[in-house]
Amino acid sequence: MFAVIRSGGKQYRIKVGDILAVEKIEAQEGQKIIFDQVLLIADDKNTLIGNPVVEKAQVIGKVIENFKDKKVIVFKKKRRKQYRKKTGHRQELTRVKIEEIFSDTEELKKKPPEKKAEPKEAPKKPKAKVAEKKPVAKEEKPKAKKPEKKLEKPAKKSEPKKTRAKVPKAAAQVKKTPVKKSTTKKASSKAKKITSKKEK
Repeated sequence: MFAVIRSGGKQYRIKVGDILAVEKIEAQEGQKIIFDQVLLIADDKNTLIGNPVVEKAQVIGKVIENFKDKKVIVFKKKRRKQYRKKTGHRQELTRVKIEEIFSDTEELKKKPPEKKAEPKEAPKKPKAKVAEKKPVAKEEKPKAKKPEKKLEKPAKKSEPKKTRAKVPKAAAQVKKTPVKKSTTKKASSKAKKITSKKEK
């Protein structure tokens, strides 16, 4: 027979005669302790599962000693901040020896052994007879050929041609002749200058 108990927020699977370390219980050495929170009790034949705890079930244990667990180092650091902190912690525990497991045995006796439910076969329904369909000879009709449609090219849209303004031939043939500027004015202006100098 074994049981599952809860102590200090943790669960333990125990048998009679087991020695386990649980979180510190305020009790002296040699004193007896009762664990009320029994979650499961199992035997060779039957199993009692709590909802969440098995009713009228208890586990009795005897305190052997109170002691401290191994040291756990807690180190904190923040990089680039020059912050470092180192501390140690030793959890206080109680060593307990399991002596007895009590349960409501009447419930175990009343409870029949569990059997695996075998899947029942559904009764077969008689299949309704379906009238067999006879194949009907189909008359083959000659397939009429579809007239082939010729693809007609879309007619090009006639765009109006751009016409140039007509120029009369006579005007086109006339060539512009460069006009020579008369040099008479320059000559007369030079003569005036010379005459004016002589007069002076």
